[in-house]
Amino acid sequence: MRLYSTKNKNNFRSLKEAVLKGLPEDKGLFMPEEIPQLPPEFFQKLPQMSFPELAYEVSKCLLKGAIPDQELKAIIEQAINFDAPVHSLDEDKHILELFHGPSLAFKDFGARFMAQLMSYFVKHEGKKLYILVATSGDTGGAVASGFYQTEGIEVVILYPSGKVSLLQEKQLTTLGHNVQALEVHGTFDDCQALVKEAFLDKRLNQEMRLSSANSINIARLIPQSFYYFRAWQQLQQSDKKVAFVVPSGNFGNLTAGLLAKRMGLPIDHFVAATNVNDIVPAYLNSGNFHPRPSTPTISNAMDVGNPSNFERMKDLFGADWEKMKAEISGFSYSDAETREAIQSVYEAYGYIIDPHAAVGYLAFDAFRKEHPNYQGVILGTAHPAKFLDVIEPVLDRKVPVPERLEILRDRQKESIEIGIGYEEFKSTLLSLI
Repeated sequence: MRLYSTKNKNNFRSLKEAVLKGLPEDKGLFMPEEIPQLPPEFFQKLPQMSFPELAYEVSKCLLKGAIPDQELKAIIEQAINFDAPVHSLDEDKHILELFHGPSLAFKDFGARFMAQLMSYFVKHEGKKLYILVATSGDTGGAVASGFYQTEGIEVVILYPSGKVSLLQEKQLTTLGHNVQALEVHGTFDDCQALVKEAFLDKRLNQEMRLSSANSINIARLIPQSFYYFRAWQQLQQSDKKVAFVVPSGNFGNLTAGLLAKRMGLPIDHFVAATNVNDIVPAYLNSGNFHPRPSTPTISNAMDVGNPSNFERMKDLFGADWEKMKAEISGFSYSDAETREAIQSVYEAYGYIIDPHAAVGYLAFDAFRKEHPNYQGVILGTAHPAKFLDVIEPVLDRKVPVPERLEILRDRQKESIEIGIGYEEFKSTLLSLI
């Protein structure tokens, strides 16, 4: 398997180089040279496959021998050891629950697969790898859990101070060992900018071997494609087309869905659902891409003003706006509308939905008004208990908290506070060696 940079399609790297490096030197993003089609017999067998079995077959097809089969099977078995069940609200609205992993967020799939993959690549090298990751919410907890006590790997997580929920913060600041949290007095975009600058700092990269666990790393996208296949497996046969509704911030999840579709999964349409940080929906409507500073919202994991994976989306569509908007519709919603949706879903179905999935629910309703012959799979990206401060006042009731979250409440937070200046960040990094 070879991967190229979106900035230069002649700049090829192996899977190992792309995963461990994270970003190409030219500031592009790595993409597979070829996205292979899964054979017809895969789809014939798909209804009977277990989740790990289908994940193995999808990754084996895509990676094209870059990892020996037995090693790849072991990676999958370690990483994909929890389910992604579909909960049907009614015959046309379904929630793909992606929060049954250790940190109760969809990012567990990507983080655990990446940790196993990186561990495979570095275990015989003897040189420590430093993972840098910026988080607007759930990425940090998933990466902290996925990489915790992984031999030869140190993790540094940057998060915006005061802009993640209490339990999200506890997930990434209470583990210790090989996980260090940096509390940045700025926005998620500031955190992401610091990470990107570090990767492009040649002197720093001579001192530290750096890699990324954000969705800018191709190792995150590969496993995120698995649960699109898992969702398809669980849908009842219907004459209605299927739209996947993706609450979106950095757009890695939607890009993974596009990857699944390119491999042959018969997805008819995607709906990109955002909060007021509506950069991509605005592009889909106008053809103009205008990044801007992010605005804080109650669906904080989507508070992204310059989504990195838009670069990959453009690459997949050959920068053709007409083609992209034919395959993806975009909608955005305010906090007030999100709160109303949380209440509406509970009143209609007795189901508690998190703020991100609530935005997805609204987007599918809007999409259905123009496209009634669709059923929608809304990605439930995080457990509602991670957003008690939002959901409990809206529903005026207590939300059950899973034990693995509840035990974090009284744990002592440990983080290093820094500003948004790169030199301060760099010196903090070097102090960790």
